[in-house]
Amino acid sequence: MSEEREKEGLKHLGNNTKYSMDYAPEVLETFVNKHPQNDYWVQFNCPEFTSLCPITGQPDFAEIRIAYIPNEKMVESKSLKLYLFSFRNHGDFHEDCINIIMKDLISLMNPKYIEVIGYFTPRGGISIYPFANYGMPNTKYEKMAEQRFIQHSIAK
Repeated sequence: MSEEREKEGLKHLGNNTKYSMDYAPEVLETFVNKHPQNDYWVQFNCPEFTSLCPITGQPDFAEIRIAYIPNEKMVESKSLKLYLFSFRNHGDFHEDCINIIMKDLISLMNPKYIEVIGYFTPRGGISIYPFANYGMPNTKYEKMAEQRFIQHSIAK
């Protein structure tokens, strides 16, 4: 596949970056997985995630870890960075942020399997580490999601 063809449809990569100040799932972009027949992991670690408490408006800080087994499409990393940045002024509880991120990525890519974990820094002496996962229905990945959920260790 030619380099130009691979870049087809990718608006953010290599262009001047514009950061959204509001939640912006529309910035997410995909590219074609060249190895859909293979099961392999793709993991993103985003150590500088921020959002706002929906009640107090105070900032919340977290490391977000996203791991998935791609199907036909994969998320383009710069668009993911812009998407995660769009939570900066977004007010939602930690658990909501993690589930929203997971659901947006499922809608975007239809992965075989995905999990999203948030390691939110303590505020008021309490850390929150929400975990959400999904496996493609009626496949071995659905069973995998059940097992990984049951066996999930919350410790960082």
